[in-house]
Amino acid sequence: MRTAPTILHLDMDAFFAQAEQASKPSLRGKAVVVGGLGPRGVVATASYEARVFGVHSAMPMAQARRLAPNAAYLTPRGGFYRSISEQVMGLLRELSPLVEPLSLDEAFVDLEAGGAAWDSASARLAGERLRADIRGVTGLTGSVGLAASKMLAKIASEQAKPNGLVLIEPGTERALLAPMSVRTLPGIGPATGDHLRRAGITTVEEIVEAGEDELVRLLGKAHGHGVYAMALARDDRPVVAEREAKSVSVEDTYDVDIHDRLRIGMEVQRLADRCVRRLRGAGLSGRTIVLKVRRYDFSTLTRSETLRGPTDDVAVVREAAARLLEGVDTTGGVRLLGVGVSGLADYTQEDLFALVAQAAEAKAVEGAGGDEGAEGAEGEGGVRGVGDAEGAERRWHPGHDVRHAEYGPGWVQGSGLGRVTVRFETPWSEPGRVRTFRVDDPDLEVGEPLPLVRPEVEPGAASVGGVCG
Repeated sequence: MRTAPTILHLDMDAFFAQAEQASKPSLRGKAVVVGGLGPRGVVATASYEARVFGVHSAMPMAQARRLAPNAAYLTPRGGFYRSISEQVMGLLRELSPLVEPLSLDEAFVDLEAGGAAWDSASARLAGERLRADIRGVTGLTGSVGLAASKMLAKIASEQAKPNGLVLIEPGTERALLAPMSVRTLPGIGPATGDHLRRAGITTVEEIVEAGEDELVRLLGKAHGHGVYAMALARDDRPVVAEREAKSVSVEDTYDVDIHDRLRIGMEVQRLADRCVRRLRGAGLSGRTIVLKVRRYDFSTLTRSETLRGPTDDVAVVREAAARLLEGVDTTGGVRLLGVGVSGLADYTQEDLFALVAQAAEAKAVEGAGGDEGAEGAEGEGGVRGVGDAEGAERRWHPGHDVRHAEYGPGWVQGSGLGRVTVRFETPWSEPGRVRTFRVDDPDLEVGEPLPLVRPEVEPGAASVGGVCG
């Protein structure tokens, strides 16, 4: 354990929901829920205003709607959140070379390694400066925890929420942990928590009183030793600079079980396309193609195929996924499909030779059908989804950005019955007006997210367009 609180944990406050409120003036101070909006969707993030009603992440969306029927329900904008995350992670890397991202909105930082802090005073100053910088660059707030270990820094940031900073002074850790629930400690989930509760252990102090031997008897050797050490505030885990991705995957849960085998195959092809776009976006390739199928009875099957060399070729991934699907019984219907690539590697020029051989071999095995499956997959952004292939009507997702030729930028409030309702406002305007259009209105198009902090305008230059009052 360190003798100074130089490990920092940052957790952005209700990240997705906060980003949506910041970009939509009409939603500020109101309940906002982000997640899948279908009957089987789940909550990704709920704003603090929505949490008052009991809505929380991972909750079924149908339950959230019952608890907070008047909240704004929006579909996620992954690219928008990633762009903000990159700005935040950039600020963290200015503090230290040792930054360990845990997700888009959460990371550990070793302040000592970057010379940003060496005692409590300098650590607090670094944390406050970071929070101010995040607010200045992104317009959002984050909570900061500072402690001598990763476990305690994360506990501190949780206590700091929302929009605060908590520093745990070395030497006070045991007294702080003692009255807390056993669920506070890393590695104790609902099942382990219930097991300990049945043994009469509900607080961290009671773990210490029970003793290490009893913990080993209850939880097993490795887990018992680990939990007991955590209860004593012993945590020597270092901040690891890069957490390597082990796989890239995408999946969809369907509102209604899919029974048609042809439709299932088309969905798998669409997911393969999305997976490859994500793979290429990360500058990676991979050797193992994985197919995930959750059937009507909630049984989940996973099938994989390892190629001779790493690939980021959409035709190769499509064909491998199709072969894997052939071995899966979908009788009775499926409720979830997923396609992933693992065995990741940085893409190199030498891989081209392996890719050409793989594609040629796969097409030779599959016959003419392979060419049809790969049609339209060439070029950046040229990967086609099922809806595109069939020329389906444009879909307008709640919360997503649009632009109108006359009214400028706005976002989708809702759509249905051939109509789409748009609120025209920007992150820097007053709450905007609402207008309704036909879904095929030629003047309405998908828009790009605007920055949350208004760009500075040079004297005499044109202002950023389309701001509506």
